[in-house]
Amino acid sequence: MSSSRFAAPSPDAPQPGLIERTFTRLFLRPVRVIAATSLSTHFRFIDLEGAAFEGHRWSPGQKLQIKAGGTFEARTYTPASLDVARGVMRIVAFAHGEGPGSEWVRRTRPGDEQQVFGPRRSLELEPLPASTILFGDETSFGLAASLCGRDAPGQGVRAVFEVNAIAESRQVLDALGVQPLALMERRADDSHIGELLAAMVPPMDGSTHYVLTGKAASIQQVSRALKAQGVEARRIKAKAYWAPEKTGLD
Repeated sequence: MSSSRFAAPSPDAPQPGLIERTFTRLFLRPVRVIAATSLSTHFRFIDLEGAAFEGHRWSPGQKLQIKAGGTFEARTYTPASLDVARGVMRIVAFAHGEGPGSEWVRRTRPGDEQQVFGPRRSLELEPLPASTILFGDETSFGLAASLCGRDAPGQGVRAVFEVNAIAESRQVLDALGVQPLALMERRADDSHIGELLAAMVPPMDGSTHYVLTGKAASIQQVSRALKAQGVEARRIKAKAYWAPEKTGLD
């Protein structure tokens, strides 16, 4: 998940109130919160229901943007699951720091109404190779649930994560039915990345594909290391969900 902005208006556009009403009418769809379950201090499962989800052709890796705050402020999530028959989507919401997105995660309750954009294309993951390793962090838990969680189809996907708090992260992953190949706490010198890589690259293996998500700088570091170990670029897909002090990633 990440913070982002919808497409910004041109300098000559009409006044903000009209822009917001027009954008909402043309692009955003209403949904309702039907469940909000706190898993830990920073994580919640939030279930959203709406006609926008009914019959949607959904695949893991798509994104949903939820209006949170000002006219063009949005919070982007990779859904954990979508029941197209019922029109119900589950997101794994991670509240870190301050801001309209984290505030919404902490305060939303069943019955609340939201405006959303999507779900729509983001990270193309179909079809997935028989052997795939997902690298990510707390913002990647929703994607992990859709690829290798309890209710995900068996696709041979394994996951490794860098996280701030192992105990809290394991609690959430257990609730999702995700059994990580490796789960490591971040270190200031990034030395944990090397240890994660040892778990990510099976010896004498030339068929494994990699999906890199989460923090932009970590993705760059892992991508470089994989290529240095002989992994071809065609076997690597990447999507940065966030970077310190930056918005606009989704």
